[in-house]
Amino acid sequence: MSSKLDVVLGLQWGDEGKGKIVDVLAGRYPAVARFQGGPNAGHSLHFDGKNFVVRSIPSGIFREGSTNIIGSGVVLDPITLREECANVEKMGINAKEKLFISKKANLILPTHRLLDAAYEAAAGKGKIGSTLKGIGPTYTDKISRHGLRVGDILAPDFKERFEKLKARHIQLLSDLHFECDPAKDEAEWMSAIEFLKGFKLIDCEYFVNKWLEDKPMLAEGAQGSMLDIDYGSYPFVTSSSTTVGGVCTGLGV
Repeated sequence: MSSKLDVVLGLQWGDEGKGKIVDVLAGRYPAVARFQGGPNAGHSLHFDGKNFVVRSIPSGIFREGSTNIIGSGVVLDPITLREECANVEKMGINAKEKLFISKKANLILPTHRLLDAAYEAAAGKGKIGSTLKGIGPTYTDKISRHGLRVGDILAPDFKERFEKLKARHIQLLSDLHFECDPAKDEAEWMSAIEFLKGFKLIDCEYFVNKWLEDKPMLAEGAQGSMLDIDYGSYPFVTSSSTTVGGVCTGLGV
């Protein structure tokens, strides 16, 4: 089998059936990678007589011997990831053995979800129809260089970094006059962070390029081309690059 990187993309606004196509193709590739997006994109799969929805985990997770990668361009909610892993483990699949996660992927905090709701409420009739999963605010923090990344959870001062970012979010929520409990879901989130530490955390760009020296990989897109932050139906788009350029930046190839 030759070394190459193939990509499955949606050409509309999502819901084109990419997950099912990836599931069919995954058997031909020893690795499947997600390169952008977050848990706002669900891929529905039918496996062994049962239906599953994966939101962050690549669709190749159900294939025996498959390596699955969450790339640097993804934004990751640890709570959602833990829930997904619990679902796939019902099939006897150990996600921690098959899933590799980029240290450079940004983390979705509970306060990112609150900010998502606050921005939509403030927009009134002009709201963009967010899924309220915290995706947009997380990418905002990434671009403004305030975000927390997966690799940060290994730092001795991670809790201090978290508190600093949370305080920033609380100020923004106050400015938006949005009533909420900023501590909501924090204990569960911190517990999920401990769960996340049990995965193989990688330097994605080195891992992927080393892999591609002699083995192929399938890159799995989320959403669709018309939701691309640059080339979609702006401003009614997602917050990441859903077209082929996102593969290069999201995986480091």
